[in-house]
Amino acid sequence: MRPRLLLPAVLAAATLLVTACAGSGDKGDDKTAPPASAPAAGNGSLTVWADDARAKPLQDIAAAFTRDKGVKVKVVQKGLGEIRDDFVSQAPTGQGPDVVVGPHDWLGKLVHNGVLAPLELGDRAAAFSPVALEAMRYEGRTYGLPYAVDSIALLRNTELAPQAPASFDELLATGRRLVEQGRAELPVAVPVDAKSGSPYHLYPLQTSFGCQVFGTRPDGAYDQAKLELDSPGCRRFGPWLRGLGKDGVLSTSLTADIATDAFLKGKTPFLLAGPWDAATFRTAHVPFAVDPVPSADGSPARPFVGVQGFFVGAKSANPILAQDFVLNYLSTPQAQRALYDTGGRVPATTAVLAQVENDPVVAGFARAAQAGMPTPNLPAMDSVWGDWGLTQLAIIQGHGDPGELTGAMAARIRAKIAAG
Repeated sequence: MRPRLLLPAVLAAATLLVTACAGSGDKGDDKTAPPASAPAAGNGSLTVWADDARAKPLQDIAAAFTRDKGVKVKVVQKGLGEIRDDFVSQAPTGQGPDVVVGPHDWLGKLVHNGVLAPLELGDRAAAFSPVALEAMRYEGRTYGLPYAVDSIALLRNTELAPQAPASFDELLATGRRLVEQGRAELPVAVPVDAKSGSPYHLYPLQTSFGCQVFGTRPDGAYDQAKLELDSPGCRRFGPWLRGLGKDGVLSTSLTADIATDAFLKGKTPFLLAGPWDAATFRTAHVPFAVDPVPSADGSPARPFVGVQGFFVGAKSANPILAQDFVLNYLSTPQAQRALYDTGGRVPATTAVLAQVENDPVVAGFARAAQAGMPTPNLPAMDSVWGDWGLTQLAIIQGHGDPGELTGAMAARIRAKIAAG
């Protein structure tokens, strides 16, 4: 499974921060006025943890903060897979960072471990897309400043398939016809990890059966007490998935790298992929378009939306400075644009999206994300991914009855969630 870097309508200090933390709220309509900032401190320091993709633009933004405030900001580069757990283990000892960057689905674990401080975005919230703001909320509070969104979309070779398919059945028919004509080797490339399955890539197809991971509360937030992976829609999805495995459309030998290579070399007209793969195809001059994933069963195909953002540590030795840096320096259009220019992901701010939406690839991923839903940021998701993916593998490979496998999977996941 590709990293869940883990996108709907894409693309939202001493005295000020103290006032905001007293409960200013996240609503406002000022999208352009520069935010107020904490007065220059002249002392203190900040540490920011970031992966290699974000370290360079953050160093430039940090240099501006140092110039304005006289506060040293150290950007520490760490592997993305290490940041969350290291933050949880080191923050209580006082050795953790003041600010981290990462995906929104870390929120549940970070909040429950007491290492995150809430953020009051105030008028800044109006600059971000609704889905980006929704993803950064947990138990009614906002904890992150978003900057990018991403989701799975359908990449289509426009020479092999000039028209976007209206349904997944139409997609398969087009792909199979091209294979029969000798113009392609695979009707569609869907990455499947041989050890962990492909819940992330398959989720838009699964939701088109009316099958999602969790139900929601009246306020729209996910409810971990409402696991829905054995709902009627999910039980219909299982046999359909088995059919794709039986026909060879889905295969555990089609890893992400192999699937990407097949699309790169024109061996398949379609690929389910995220924006992290787009640069490869651009560089190779592959003629491709980006479309929303079509429905497989009539209901909307709703991919997971991942939102990248910045979080302030609850154990920061300089919390006002940390909030000032995040709220007043990382939220500016210039900072958000610099982050986009480095990573190429769909901007979470509507102003930056407007600057780049003439790029058909960016616009295509933006449209794909509009139909999606944030990846659940509940701690319970740590109990979901493993059994979910392994069950998909068993279904695809024909190892048992799809209905029984689905029911047993849901029972195991509920037991794990209940056990904490």
